[in-house]
Amino acid sequence: MVALNEYVLKLPDEIRWDDAAFLAFCRMNDELNIERDAQGNIIVMSPTNTLSGFYENKLLFVLELWNHTAKLGYTFSSSAGFTFKDGSMRAPDASFILKERFDALPDSEKNQFAHIAPDFVAELRSKTDSLKKLQLKMESYIENGVRLGWLIDLAGKEVWVYRQNGTISRVAFTAPKISGEDVLLDFELDLSVFE
Repeated sequence: MVALNEYVLKLPDEIRWDDAAFLAFCRMNDELNIERDAQGNIIVMSPTNTLSGFYENKLLFVLELWNHTAKLGYTFSSSAGFTFKDGSMRAPDASFILKERFDALPDSEKNQFAHIAPDFVAELRSKTDSLKKLQLKMESYIENGVRLGWLIDLAGKEVWVYRQNGTISRVAFTAPKISGEDVLLDFELDLSVFE
């Protein structure tokens, strides 16, 4: 989610934090929502609005409910940050990583912003979020190895589906369900949860 109040702190080239320094900064400021872009800029965001938080929780609930039965991997909330191959650290609203990929990570990676691209990510857009910024974020996820991404546009009442092969499709909330395709096997999200 791109927050209504998002502040980008641009750092001079000579002050580029490595992963350890960035993690320490985030831990020292754990009351803030912080990400890092590919250029090393620090992004500080305000909390999401109440309604967006409600829908984010619904999405996480149905995703985890499916995974509890499927037992294919691990689901993560927007509190979990991941370091991507371009150096950015992002915290999608919801994400999923296949069990064998996550289990292969050393414990040291699991206790920081792990260097792994989730197999699936979702971002929710409220009326106050920039559609263009979120579309660029979704494109970046795919470029960094995410296999399937959903931009759930609460304002536009549609889902933008991003795939590893570069295709993007749009599904209106009037469609009954959206498929997790070959990434979230047998998962279908009933779009009426966003009504």
